[in-house]
Amino acid sequence: MKILQNSGVPIYQQIAEQFKEDILAGKMKQGEYLPSIRGLAKDLRISVITTMKAYEELERQGLITAVQGKGYYVNAQDSEMLREQHMRTMEEHLQNAIAAARIAGVSEEELIETLKVLAAEKE
Repeated sequence: MKILQNSGVPIYQQIAEQFKEDILAGKMKQGEYLPSIRGLAKDLRISVITTMKAYEELERQGLITAVQGKGYYVNAQDSEMLREQHMRTMEEHLQNAIAAARIAGVSEEELIETLKVLAAEKE
């Protein structure tokens, strides 16, 4: 796990986002346990409170569940919910791309053509 101290994004949020990406991408499977709060805090050299806050955020989003005495495990992911999560992420990235294109003076047609080219490259 990679934590950037000077990114401007709170550390707990960076941790939660990385776990969320792994869960949504299927890298972490249903029923798989996350590292212990203390263990992760020690590995990342951060406070237990920060790690706990990240796990609570993931639990609030419905991605993980706490089990008394065992830790946190990955919940089953509804395929429709996964699709919706990916759509939101895609829309956010596209909004950022549109903003960058406007700043650079790129026309809507050029932007669409660039998207088509990039999509074709990945196939």
